[in-house]
Amino acid sequence: MNGIEVIPITGLGEVRPGDDLAELIAASDTEVLDLDCLVITQKVVSKAEGRLVDIDPDDPLSHKPLVERESVRILRRRGELIISETEHGFVCANAGIDLSNVERGQAALLPVDSDRSARGIRDRLRARHGIDVAVVVSDTFGRPWRKGVTDVAIGCAGIGAIADLRGTTDALGRELMVTEVAIVDEIAAAADLVMGKAKGIAVAIVRGLETDWFGRGSVANEIIRAPADDLFR
Repeated sequence: MNGIEVIPITGLGEVRPGDDLAELIAASDTEVLDLDCLVITQKVVSKAEGRLVDIDPDDPLSHKPLVERESVRILRRRGELIISETEHGFVCANAGIDLSNVERGQAALLPVDSDRSARGIRDRLRARHGIDVAVVVSDTFGRPWRKGVTDVAIGCAGIGAIADLRGTTDALGRELMVTEVAIVDEIAAAADLVMGKAKGIAVAIVRGLETDWFGRGSVANEIIRAPADDLFR
């Protein structure tokens, strides 16, 4: 690998329920090439799939019943903040329900199956336009012990979620015993540097990735640590 490029896709326009994201991306102002990795924000995937729910625009807590409904387990409560586990297995604030970058009086829910969403976009780009890409669906998560948020992968297709380096050696020849790299999380975080939260950029290309990472059957849930291995649950 000689380096990577992170390229915002412009000219996408406002995404609405029923829109075909693959066609919008193909018709955008930015050329997509084979072996690009497309990073698509959860928000536009949810919009395209109609995962929008009406709430009371005058009640700042009107989305809280949705949080309870979309959670399979509540881990912590502090004031208005709820940390919960979704049916996907994600542990996040407010079950991933988001009020930003949607119309006032609406809330965006997580896609039902973000891996399936990623596969659908990848398959349509390949079938209709002959472009062979990987797709990562990203979302913004907070992190225990560290301030600030970062984007992570909640869905992927055409690229391995984790690079397992166990059994290989480091630069000094020592065998790596536990190292597994969350490749799709790193890709999602890199793409967010050109997307941001207020730039109106919902899709980015990460170009120049290792070709060995492509084409592997994988799902983002591979990154979720099993409860039996989790010291904090």
